[in-house]
Amino acid sequence: GLGAMGAPMARNLLRHGHAVIVWARRPEAMAPLLAAGAESGASPADVAARSDITITMVTDTRAVEDVVLGDGGIVHGARSGALVIDHSTIAPDAARRIAATLAARGIDMLDAPVSGGAAAAEAGTLAIMVGGSEAALDRAGPVLSCYGQALVHIGPSGAGQVAKACNQICTIVNQLGAAEAMLLAERAGVDPRKVKDALMGGFGASRISPFPLSNTDEPL
Repeated sequence: GLGAMGAPMARNLLRHGHAVIVWARRPEAMAPLLAAGAESGASPADVAARSDITITMVTDTRAVEDVVLGDGGIVHGARSGALVIDHSTIAPDAARRIAATLAARGIDMLDAPVSGGAAAAEAGTLAIMVGGSEAALDRAGPVLSCYGQALVHIGPSGAGQVAKACNQICTIVNQLGAAEAMLLAERAGVDPRKVKDALMGGFGASRISPFPLSNTDEPL
């Protein structure tokens, strides 16, 4: 996957001197990476057949299942002893199921969802929460460090996805709280922009809080 997250992650791999083979469902998404020095794969299976480590960063559980286990998927090209790293956000039980299917063929898998957004992916400072074996993580370390800064081994397969669900709960609660605070300010007749500025200097500050406010007179 070479979208807002996958593309900068791949660029960081190239910047650190790794040989990178890319495939995406939209061929035009590959063009900037090919121009930067990556090679083109014909399918996920083709990429896996030519790689020691294959990385996926796609939209949801179904997409991961298609790319890893579907027709032309990674499982049909990866050799015994290869490693698959999935950075997508998917269901923990799906991560365990996919890992078990790959393990039956001698292929290791890490479920390693990320947090930090596109800016962190570009800067190489993503937080990565990892499920899978410690041996697989040791092997993946030099790759993950190209785009990740906070790397934590959570536990066995599926544990990384559990941690990502916890991350999403904290993020969404924070977003909702910040939105409610701005709505309270507006309905109390004070300038929510000034309230936001005040909050950013105290305990109310967070990476979520400085979201843009509307420049119109419409209610928040």
